[in-house]
Parts: sequence; structure tokens; C-alpha cells
Amino acid sequence: MTALTDRPPVAASPAGRGVRSRRTLTSRILGYATLILFGLVFLYPFVIQLGNSFKTEPDAAANPLSPIPDPLTVAGFERIFAGTNFPLWLGNSLLVTVLVTLGRVFFDSLAGYALARLRFRGRSGLFAAVIAVMAVPGVVLLIPKFLVLNQLGIYNSYAGLVVPLLADAAGVFIMKQFFESIPVSMEEAARIDGAGVFRTYWSVVLPMARPALITLTILSFQGSWNEFPHSLVSVQDPDLFTLPRGLADLVSGSLGKGTQYPLKLGAALLATIPVAVLFVIFQRYFVRGASEGAEKG
Repeated sequence: MTALTDRPPVAASPAGRGVRSRRTLTSRILGYATLILFGLVFLYPFVIQLGNSFKTEPDAAANPLSPIPDPLTVAGFERIFAGTNFPLWLGNSLLVTVLVTLGRVFFDSLAGYALARLRFRGRSGLFAAVIAVMAVPGVVLLIPKFLVLNQLGIYNSYAGLVVPLLADAAGVFIMKQFFESIPVSMEEAARIDGAGVFRTYWSVVLPMARPALITLTILSFQGSWNEFPHSLVSVQDPDLFTLPRGLADLVSGSLGKGTQYPLKLGAALLATIPVAVLFVIFQRYFVRGASEGAEKG
């Protein structure tokens, strides 16, 4: 009986290993082929947008689904900068997006640290309220936003575009979850040296939260750059239009008759570039910060 149990396992035959290797290779090829197929499906609208941006008006109207311009021209982009208020919309969007992003990074991280570290009465209820706000559809708040802005006297102003967006529940949640993953022992040395709560937050904890801060920066930049419903209820003056509001004005036919695909799609392409570049540059930090927050949650 002992001899039978001590017998070494029989090694797999070369033929068996070859079959498993071929199956693994086939599965991997099928997986990559599926990913490539879905990638092409998602990229095709962007390719159509890029191709139509460099077409003439007749060519874009006759062949809107063809990605190849015939002939290739930049007349659409020339009209964007010379015949529309695109530079003004771009400047407004940059101003609003930078201010909102800075505000969200500061206020969301500050609130997240308070909810993660400070012990005060009603903390659990306050965090539950933050979670509840995340479940409220944004469209429900449009009319209340308009009424509040009007009562505060900041309707149709840059303050009306910026102030209501300076903090958001999702950012507070992300920062709280990340701060809770940082050991409390990291802050004890600062407290022993006499640092207060804000100094500990600013000098010790915040530098350690770089992945979460980059994640929040990307989400805040993208959200404020593409924000349309809020600009719809906060401003009426064309000089205060941001890019989404201005592009909606173009799509609605403000330039007259005709499809004007090259102009509209070219403007949309230019509006997409900043967010795409930001995401590509900080993609690895974004994934890392989101993963760490999800693991802790």
C-alpha cells in the first residue's frame, strides 16, 4: 500500500501538453479578435467624425458614412474659427473647467478627509446623504438650480457657471474611500509634532493620495468640460456660452440652411481633443486610483 501511495505522479505526455497549448492559443486568439471587433465598433463613429471634418460640404452630404475625404480640405476648420464664436466658447470652457476642477479637487478631498478621519456627531448620516445625492438624476435638479441661481443674483454670470459645480458627491466618495485605505499611523507623527487637522491633511495625507487626486482631476475635468444641462439653466448671454452650449447652438441650425457636417463635426472633434489627451496621459493613475477606491469600498 505504501509503495502505491509513494509512486511519483505520471508526467503529462508531450501530445497532451500540445493539445492544451493549442487550446490556450485558440482561446487567446478568439479573445483578442473579440476585443478588436468591439474596439473597431466603438472607434468607427470617431473615424467618421474625423473623416467628415476634412470633407467639403457636398462630399459630406453625399457620403456621410465614408471616412475618406474626397477631396481633403480644411475649409471646415477655417469656418469654425472665422465664422463662429468657437474661440470665445473655447476660452469660456477653459476658464470654467480649470476653476471647477481646482475647486472640486480641493473641496472634495477636504470633505472626504473629514468623513474618513474626523469623529463628529452625524458623520454617518452625512455620508449617507452624500451617497443618496449620487442616486439623484441630474435632470431633477435643473429647475431648483435655476431658482437658486436667480435668487442669489448670479444667474447669467461666470459665478453661476462655476459655483454650483465646485463640489460633487462622487468626488467626496472617491476621496473618502481612498483616505480610509491610508494607515492612521502615518498621521501620528505629525500630531506628535503639534500639527493640526488641516496641516496633517495638507502636508501628510494629501501627498499620499496622488492616484485618487489624479482620478478626481480627470473626472472633474471631463465632467465640467462636457457639462451641458447646467450651462443651459445658468446662462442666457451668448458671450457666456461654453463649448457644449455653443456646439448645441450650431447643431440647432444657427448658421443657416444645409447639413454643414464638416463645420459641426470639426468643432466637435476639437472639443474632444483636450479630454482625450488628458485621459491618455494620466490613464495608468486613473485606473490605479479607481481600483484602490473600489477595493476599499
